[in-house]
Amino acid sequence: MKAGLWIGIGVGIALMLVVVSLAVGGMFINRQVWAGAPAVTPQTGGGWGFSGWPGCGGMGYLGAAPGTGVSGCPGTGWDGRWGRGTVPTSTLTLEDARQAVERYIIGLGLPNLEIAEVMEFENNFYAIVREPDTGIGAMELLVDKWNGAVGPEMGPNMMWNGKYGMHRGGWMMMGGSTALANTITPEEAAQIAQRWLDVYRPGATVEDADPFYGYYTIHTLRDGEIEGMLSVHGTTGQVWYHTWHGRFVRMMGEEE
Repeated sequence: MKAGLWIGIGVGIALMLVVVSLAVGGMFINRQVWAGAPAVTPQTGGGWGFSGWPGCGGMGYLGAAPGTGVSGCPGTGWDGRWGRGTVPTSTLTLEDARQAVERYIIGLGLPNLEIAEVMEFENNFYAIVREPDTGIGAMELLVDKWNGAVGPEMGPNMMWNGKYGMHRGGWMMMGGSTALANTITPEEAAQIAQRWLDVYRPGATVEDADPFYGYYTIHTLRDGEIEGMLSVHGTTGQVWYHTWHGRFVRMMGEEE
């Protein structure tokens, strides 16, 4: 009788442990699925590249195109209407993207900024917004090619931007009083970028460096045509290649 009682108690304890383990495991899995944070992986050559962008909650993304009735994340190719990996057939134009960026700037309450250029890539539209009085870039933006949602570009624009980026513990704290000055010159940044390309993307060359507060962004070329872009930290010289754009299509702006 006693043996049977102890066996019953042992079975009950074992079942309880199984239930607790499943509950804890489910909480952990659910947290990973809904965390919505960018997955970041180290990139050779001292830079960092985003290997994925599973969510954009709290990242400052605003404004799908009027009439779409949807919200989304620029450049993800998914805004809740389509299954992952399914690409819609109709995309916005460069002019649509420019207008979306203009509305975004107005919404920020920063009328002193201007659009320097808008580029179309396979995965998204990309825009540089700058201060007209200084000529220094204020921010880099992405525009979703299908719904017009506009938001800050991930990477250096958030992590290295000393005035308009991730500043004093907040995402896109616009107009902060502390601006990080670049100690590396544009020419030095271009030289650093070229050395990095020679090692990790042989055959690619650089254009002039566009200055931002804390870093430079540089278009990369192959056979004289734009291939992509990278950024160079304005103090350390760290290189961060922009892996999220895809193939270059066309552009409007300064170099058009």
